[in-house]
Amino acid sequence: MPELGHIVLYVRNLKQSLDFYCKVVGLHEVGTVFNGRAAVLSGGRSHHELLLIEQGDAPGPLAGRRLGLYHVGWKMGDSLAELRAVKARLEAADVEIEGMSDHTVSQSLYLSDPDGNEVELFVDDPAFDWRNDSSWLEAPVRPLDL
Repeated sequence: MPELGHIVLYVRNLKQSLDFYCKVVGLHEVGTVFNGRAAVLSGGRSHHELLLIEQGDAPGPLAGRRLGLYHVGWKMGDSLAELRAVKARLEAADVEIEGMSDHTVSQSLYLSDPDGNEVELFVDDPAFDWRNDSSWLEAPVRPLDL
């Protein structure tokens, strides 16, 4: 059964957004990525429930200039076998898989919904202890071969 894993937002001012999501919502900052232009936040259930990417006036790191939703991530299980099954189901339904990535802490498939919103379908790597090892924040994103 899919469960909401995380949301990624493009924001205008990272510090203001961090203050809001930490002080008002109650999340805590796990670390930063993209050379300090983005912050990873968690409520404690997962390695990240929210990723904030500062846009300011500069082009975005992946998809151009905009504010708001970047993508929604749905956790699809707990193993690469389950992600392979999701991939096979998508291929059987002729759904275009736009990308596949290994994020060290998780492995992901990327696609678009009918309105063009990006959707990430992922599984966490059960062998990676994200509660005690934050090295995934600095690890490069690698292509995923399923």
